[in-house]
Parts: sequence; structure tokens; C-alpha cells
Amino acid sequence: MPDVALLPPLANILEVTVTELLSSQKINETGKMNMQEVEKLVSGTIHLSEKEQRKLKKHRQNRIYIYLSCICIVLLEFTFLRFHGYSRKDITDNILTFEILCLLFGGWICFFAKEKLPTYYDENKIHTYSDGIFRMNMIGINFNNKNWPYILRSGRFFLLISAVLMPILYFLFTTFLPSIWITAKGYILSAPYILWLIDLILIGKHYK
Repeated sequence: MPDVALLPPLANILEVTVTELLSSQKINETGKMNMQEVEKLVSGTIHLSEKEQRKLKKHRQNRIYIYLSCICIVLLEFTFLRFHGYSRKDITDNILTFEILCLLFGGWICFFAKEKLPTYYDENKIHTYSDGIFRMNMIGINFNNKNWPYILRSGRFFLLISAVLMPILYFLFTTFLPSIWITAKGYILSAPYILWLIDLILIGKHYK
């Protein structure tokens, strides 16, 4: 069921009335609907719209809980590292920037990225999305309302999971394989973004 605001233009494009659109059938002069039937259709549409709004609100609340939980876990991990002898400089020089970027961009995708793209994204091949200071430019991937929900879901997953897992990886590498961390730190820190990029490409190919 589309948003209520889209019903009039959608009906106009399909050259039917809003009532015919809601009832999924053409209504001729002899088959006019009475007021009760029309009221039932409109009420049902409003009910579905409210149900969708409640669903979106619930999903947003769940994302708030997940995001705050990730922040708490990261803070606990930093405390764990400090307890095991890692200085603030060690943490700052190695993983702090990575953690800030993951949580910052992850927070934007969780709470500020639009759940639906404007119609012109569906009508044109657009591989750039911008909203305020944030930019996404994916050559070869056309953003549209088919793949956008999956792109948001992928971003939330990879960014928040990466923020939680990186302090653990940092501890394991520096404890058991310090030479690998020293020589391959850049590759390890960039690995989550590369995995996310691969996932975005797969999503874009699947939902053309």
C-alpha cells in the first residue's frame, strides 16, 4: 500500500479514480459504489498507513537500542584495553579514528538517512546520494527504492559490527601476532569497508 499522499498522482498516471485504485477494479456508471463502501476503502487505507508508521517507529526504536548497545560495548572494550596496559596513545594512534568513523557514519545511516528515495532516483540512473555533509558515490550501482532498503541494512550491519569487532581484533593481533598488526594495520582497518563495498556491489547487481 503506497503512502496516502501518493494515491492522487498515482491514480492520475493510471487514469483511474482514487476509489478505483483502492478497490483494484474499474467502476462504471451502473456499478457505482455507495458511501459505506467508499468509507470502508478510505478507512482501510488510513489504517494501513498508520500501521506502516507504527512499524517504522518500532524499527527506529530497535535501531536506537542496537546503536546505544554498540557504543556501550566499544567503551567497555576500551576499558578492557586500558586495563591490560594499553595507553590512550596506543588506542588513539591505532583504532580510535576507525571507531569514530564507523559509529558516526553508522549513526547517520541508522537515524538520519531517508528510508525512501525521491521518485527521480527510480526514473533515472543515479549512482550518487548526498544528504548534508554525507556523500555516497558508487560507480556502477544505481540507487533506487528497490535496493535502497538493503543498502541501508548492509551499512548498519557492517559499520556497527566493525566498530564492535575491531577492538577485539586489535587486542588479539597485538597480543599474539604483533608483527602482522604492525605491517598490515592499514589492510586490517580497511577490510570491513572493502567487505561492505563488495556487499553493496552484490546488492546493486541483484536489485537493478
